[in-house]
Amino acid sequence: MADRLTPLEIMARLVAFPTVSRDTNRPLVDWVSGYLDSHGIAHHIWVDPEQPEKAGLYAHVGPRIDGGVLLSGHTDVVPVEGQDWTSDPYEVVERDGKYFGRGCADMKGFDALALWALVEGHYADLKRPLQLAYTFDEEIGCTGAPPLIVEIQKHLPKAEAVIVGEPSMLKAVTGHKGGAGFATRVVGHEVHSSLMHEGVSAIMEGARLIDWANQRNAENRAKPATEVAAMFTPPWTTCHVGMVSGGTAHNITAGACQFWMDFRAVPGESLAQWEAAYRAEVARVEAEMQAVHPDTRIEVEQVFYVPGLVPEEDGAAESLVRGLTGDNGSHVVSYGTEAGQYQEAGYSAVICGPGDIAQAHQADEFITVAQFEAGHQFMRDLVARLRQ
Repeated sequence: MADRLTPLEIMARLVAFPTVSRDTNRPLVDWVSGYLDSHGIAHHIWVDPEQPEKAGLYAHVGPRIDGGVLLSGHTDVVPVEGQDWTSDPYEVVERDGKYFGRGCADMKGFDALALWALVEGHYADLKRPLQLAYTFDEEIGCTGAPPLIVEIQKHLPKAEAVIVGEPSMLKAVTGHKGGAGFATRVVGHEVHSSLMHEGVSAIMEGARLIDWANQRNAENRAKPATEVAAMFTPPWTTCHVGMVSGGTAHNITAGACQFWMDFRAVPGESLAQWEAAYRAEVARVEAEMQAVHPDTRIEVEQVFYVPGLVPEEDGAAESLVRGLTGDNGSHVVSYGTEAGQYQEAGYSAVICGPGDIAQAHQADEFITVAQFEAGHQFMRDLVARLRQ
């Protein structure tokens, strides 16, 4: 019989792969594939045709029927450059009741527990199926999950519940804001600033769009929050620009200006409507620019789109997690996850994973031994539930 690794042994293997989003995750996926092969577990690797160095994986154990549980985690991590680590970030090190390593919290700890559960489920007499999904490029905009979800829907029975294992201290997180980002490039017309009326400053025109965001934020903050929005911090949709670049010299009207316009929308507000409002303002500003010089323009490209996770009434995923953890609190987060993408695809979805999100992306990232063991018990209980 093939070796059945412990969750800690699996986590150590996964952390050892430096799957920073800018790089390949194929070695990790290939190792997981080999491990599943050693146990005779059917699975499939989906390779991104536009990025052959990136791949997702999905697997199924138990009866080939609808109504099971899908455990989903991303395989990519954020970089370690510029961070002051006290140990090798790609080696799991235990000290002071904690496991240190890049991804231990976000989210290779959960990935390891999910893989362990899948193998245990393979050897158990499951009455309902257990499925696993490993995605990629979550850290750069949740772009790897949607195509993998399409493949899963084509080839696997429909799961009743999806658990996305982002670190939540094993609490049932039932809602998060949606997010969308738009790379914006303003192309102006350069003249000496003493003749600025004959030119078009890309920076100053871009500033009009940024001020549009300021105005929308003020309006959103002032209006009464809906019952769902009131669960979030802040309880309104935010518009944000975090970086701006452009210009040639202080005495030349800027020929170019680049920035990202990001939206974090509360559930119940449409990202598509926010995009339409932004593009309408872009068109208005562009028309005024072109009235001065016809070669000016504004280019807008969507760079990420992450739908919100809306709390479900009597949701199967929420009920399952609450039954396994005993958590009856109400929990939402303002950052985005792949859970909203599963929900948009027609699944009941919830966020629940071991570890604290406060440790994500930090130097000396860690998950406590106690949380990891609690996650192990969660998976034991889940496998037992699926045997009933």
